Amino acid sequence: MTGDERGTTERVLTLLGLLQQRQVWTGPELAARLGVTPRTVRRDVERLRTLGYPVHACQGVGGGYRLGPGQDLPPLLLDDEEAIATAVALLVGAGGAITGAGDAALRALTKLDRVLPARLRNEVRALTESVESFGGGRTPVEPEALMTLARACRDEVEAGFDYPSAKQPRRRRVEPYRLVASDRRWYLLAYDLDRDGWRSFRVDRMTDVVARTWRFRARPAPDAATYVQEGVASRVYPHQARFLVHASADTVRAQIPASAAVVRGRGSERCEVLSGAADLDPVLMHVLLLGHAFEVLDPPELATRCHVLAKRLRTAGGL
Repeated sequence: MTGDERGTTERVLTLLGLLQQRQVWTGPELAARLGVTPRTVRRDVERLRTLGYPVHACQGVGGGYRLGPGQDLPPLLLDDEEAIATAVALLVGAGGAITGAGDAALRALTKLDRVLPARLRNEVRALTESVESFGGGRTPVEPEALMTLARACRDEVEAGFDYPSAKQPRRRRVEPYRLVASDRRWYLLAYDLDRDGWRSFRVDRMTDVVARTWRFRARPAPDAATYVQEGVASRVYPHQARFLVHASADTVRAQIPASAAVVRGRGSERCEVLSGAADLDPVLMHVLLLGHAFEVLDPPELATRCHVLAKRLRTAGGL
């Protein structure tokens, strides 16, 4: 293979990856991402079609290129049995909470979902329901719910689901933005249309999850992982505390689960720790037991509490 042929092949594969990431791309957008002319994009699209990838061109306002589901799996990708086995493994990995692999499995599954023939989906669902797992990891979620939300995030369509409230489950209507995997659970970051604001939702608490056909224009969004982590570690609790710890952020992150606190670097030798709880005494004790010097930043009354507990400890030690 010559250098020009190799460059064309790499560019066509990059084009395929872009088409799998988003529902519609305009020709100029693809040309800008690939560093080529729109005419070259058109030629590369024809190359993908020749290989069996169903790339559709839409005319008019909002038109562009999109990758449709195939009648048959594209050549040189997967045969039916391999596609079913791969989809089942990815669904179990994502929904069954394999720590560290679930988010990657879900990303791969959304790509496979683009080209998986409709005739295979019932077989995938049936096989998935026959697989169980045991042991630790994330709280299990329904793979179908996870997949529905992943599709809705990818295609920018509204989603709906029942979610627990103080009295009874309420129907929530959202613009889904990102799925976020913590060390324990799956969360959805979405714009809540009824409450007019960004919210994070635990996927394992959702029921009757559906994606609607109503598309939306993506809003400016907060960083998904940061927003969800801060909510899980702090905002959901009635009391929040901030500490300045005299150790590097990497050192402290290795000591505290991401779901328990947010750790922000303050130079190379110090970091800020943000955490929340119903009672801040356990948080204070946890920071103490990290084994590093620290200072209370907020709230002021927690510093007073340090003196009270220190006196109690001295008394217990006979000092």
